[in-house]
Amino acid sequence: MTIRTLILATAMGLTALSPFAQATQTPVATTSSNMTMLTDGEVRKIDPSAGKITIKHGPIVHMDMPGMTMVFTAKDKALLDQVKVGDKIRFMVSHEDGKMLVTDIQPAS
Repeated sequence: MTIRTLILATAMGLTALSPFAQATQTPVATTSSNMTMLTDGEVRKIDPSAGKITIKHGPIVHMDMPGMTMVFTAKDKALLDQVKVGDKIRFMVSHEDGKMLVTDIQPAS
């Protein structure tokens, strides 16, 4: 009976801890996943009135896209105020409504 009680107590303890473990690990996984979605690039051209930015970039892993130079639309034109031609950056891109949108720009470290 002692072994049975020990097994039951262990199972109940693991069940009780499971939601806690998931809650503490989820933000870490999200943060890590966001970091891997940032792509290295260099600003080649900025068209603030059109909300466009030309970036020479490395592979965009989460979109299975090789490195190249291409024009992106800024989701928020204010993002373009943070950079100038020649800046080395890390950026986040998403595909929405048939457009490649830059949703975040950070200086490369």
